[in-house]
Amino acid sequence: MGSATEGDTLSIDTSTETRPPASHVADSHDLIRVHGARENNLKDIDVEIPKRRLTVFTGVSGSGKSSLVFGTIAAESQRLINETYSAFLQGFMPTLARPDVDVLDGLTTAIIVDQERMGADARSTVGTATDANAMLRILFSRLGQPHIGPPQAFSFNTASVQASGMLKKGDGKAEKVTFTRTGGMCPHCEGRGSVSDFDLSALYDDSKSLNEGAITIPGYSMDGWYGRIFRGCGFFDPDKPIRKFTKTELHDLLYKEATKIKVDGINLTYAGLIPTIQRSMLSKDREAMQPHIRAFVDRAVVFQPCPECDGTRLSEAARSSKIAGINIADACAMQINDLAAWVRRLDEPTVAPLLHALGDTLDSFVEIGLGYLSLDRPSGTLSGGEAQRTKMIRHLGSSLTDVTYVFDEPTIGLHPHDVQRMNDLLLRLRDKGNTVLVVEHEPETMAIADHIVDLGPGAGHDGGEVVFEGTVEGLRTSGTLTGRHLDDRVSLKPSVRERTGVLEVRGANTHNLVDVDVDIPLGVLTVLTGVAGSGKSSLIDGSVAGRDGVVSIDQSAIRGSRRSNPATYSGLLDPIRKAFAKANAVKPGLFSANSEGACPTCNGAGVIYTDLAMMASVATPCEECEGKRFEASVLEYTFGGRDISEVLAMSVTEAHEFFGTGEARTPAAHKILARLADVGLGYLSLGQPLTTLSGGERQRLKLATQMAGKGDVYILDEPTTGLHLADVEQLLGMLDSLVDSGKSVIVIEHHQAVMAHADWIIDLGPGAGHDGGRIVFEGTPADLVAARSTLTGEHLAAYLGS
Repeated sequence: MGSATEGDTLSIDTSTETRPPASHVADSHDLIRVHGARENNLKDIDVEIPKRRLTVFTGVSGSGKSSLVFGTIAAESQRLINETYSAFLQGFMPTLARPDVDVLDGLTTAIIVDQERMGADARSTVGTATDANAMLRILFSRLGQPHIGPPQAFSFNTASVQASGMLKKGDGKAEKVTFTRTGGMCPHCEGRGSVSDFDLSALYDDSKSLNEGAITIPGYSMDGWYGRIFRGCGFFDPDKPIRKFTKTELHDLLYKEATKIKVDGINLTYAGLIPTIQRSMLSKDREAMQPHIRAFVDRAVVFQPCPECDGTRLSEAARSSKIAGINIADACAMQINDLAAWVRRLDEPTVAPLLHALGDTLDSFVEIGLGYLSLDRPSGTLSGGEAQRTKMIRHLGSSLTDVTYVFDEPTIGLHPHDVQRMNDLLLRLRDKGNTVLVVEHEPETMAIADHIVDLGPGAGHDGGEVVFEGTVEGLRTSGTLTGRHLDDRVSLKPSVRERTGVLEVRGANTHNLVDVDVDIPLGVLTVLTGVAGSGKSSLIDGSVAGRDGVVSIDQSAIRGSRRSNPATYSGLLDPIRKAFAKANAVKPGLFSANSEGACPTCNGAGVIYTDLAMMASVATPCEECEGKRFEASVLEYTFGGRDISEVLAMSVTEAHEFFGTGEARTPAAHKILARLADVGLGYLSLGQPLTTLSGGERQRLKLATQMAGKGDVYILDEPTTGLHLADVEQLLGMLDSLVDSGKSVIVIEHHQAVMAHADWIIDLGPGAGHDGGRIVFEGTPADLVAARSTLTGEHLAAYLGS
């Protein structure tokens, strides 16, 4: 790194003295120096990270990796870049506080490629989220026959409009002008591709009358106000079964707009069931609904492909213009590797640069292992790993160098076969002269690192320290938790459980599945595997997840403000509040920082926010409650010798002990805490804001909460996400205890340790997209290894060393 640069060789040395060229002072900045980092649980740590190298950050979940990489290095880089803009522009940008660190030196521009799911907006697709759709629209506006207009004529987000009016000219005379814009949006579904409809059987039982309780919408009881309105409105007979209603009566029951009526001398408003549901339920955010309302809405509202555009989102005119017999809807529906081949076959010198750029973008998809997607795939349906790789595409061909790329577990959702490909991409970014920082648990990615920073020794309060810096060989012999578990291998079980029944799937054809018939065994641990895009999620989501008694725990993010914490999310706070209330003969609401017990100064937030316009808001601990969030009088009430703020400051492990024995014994709380400990969250404090949890922690919190469900079949989507090698064993133990308690567990997983531990494996493939969608193996892990007939079998055999 200290050698002379190209700039040095071009400088003119006018002195006559001959001496070897000294290294330029500009080349001495080859480290990112972090001194005194204290963000979240970091304990005043110092780290030096080499630039233009690949550095992997390891450590158990909650050890402080994200706090160091994302919360300190990347956050400060972004903040400093934002400060280069004018105060006016900064007013429109997200305000970022300076991380809690003494010195951050040698930073470069940081580009964060994280695991956040892409916006689930109905109008966002893989094509619109990258530049591919924009380039395709230009291509069709230039070459499409018949020619229908500019690129926006092929955009399903642009509506066609026509307007006319009078325009005053310079001589004072008015002239009529007409404005026309041709857009590509389907007018019927407004570019969404689907239209919503109500499944009427979810709203009422037509064999009953209203007085017999025909309406099955939550909260619509005939004993309350709704009963009074339905009986007194006069639009239909409440004693007549709904199936005998006339057309007019049924229309009034379902669709009648708000109408003033008088019942028993009282002025009331009557509206049909559907406008009422739309106003009262569908206007709310789905995540904010109570669980029983959400379940009803999911049942009652069905989405169907738009009959006008057949789900393509595009107007008839946009679909009529073609290049070599293909319209833009056909192109977007093609698998990307097929579309790339089609673009390469087009030979038109007038648009050669465009064809070249579009071909390169599509080739990047294929290279990154996403060739099985299509451009019309809604971006909200991508998994975390797919979303992250889609975001990578715009950086692969970039000419920028000396940039810091920050990745959050880029191998998530990747089959061992695809991990090698991802590693090659990380090395390519590094070799272009960039600094690559990766938070990762995958040993294969650690193996390619130039430098490793291991955080620990534990999680939460027990983490936040640098326990090792150096090479992967040094890590192996370091004695740290990561070093000790780096070469862990789970062996095959000597015997597997016998199934107690089967869950039949017949003719499954969601997405790329090819009429799949499979019997998923019950009463055992079943692992569903296969390369990314082989059809695993399609099989589960399309044919298994919606069935009775099936509890599906996916990777979607937990919604929650900084007032939400593990105690509120898991339902743990309810038994704790009741126990406090009973012991002190007061109301439970006093023990909620979001209710009556809140400190009046900070409203239970624990901090006071000071808004400084375009500068970051400053959060200072509330002086009144000292950050405890409760009114002083509430803290005088104790239970088992502790006040409510002390209980919320406990870790799960401490609280499990506290509520398990003695005068504080609370079985309901103890049971929830046991589940949180089982999924490896013993180090979390009960009152830690959900917004500070990592992705892996959130999924395990969800898992612990869902385990209390009444389900018989549990589906887990890659539960090893964000799990350290040392925690995988604990997860396997938890899966075993679920199966041993009489449940059936189906796991979608790429981790070889989980495959080796399975009772039964279903492998999909052989490839991705239209090269997948078939069952290529069913049987025990031992049979899969012995046969080595699939990619999974080969990688599992290599993992086991057999």
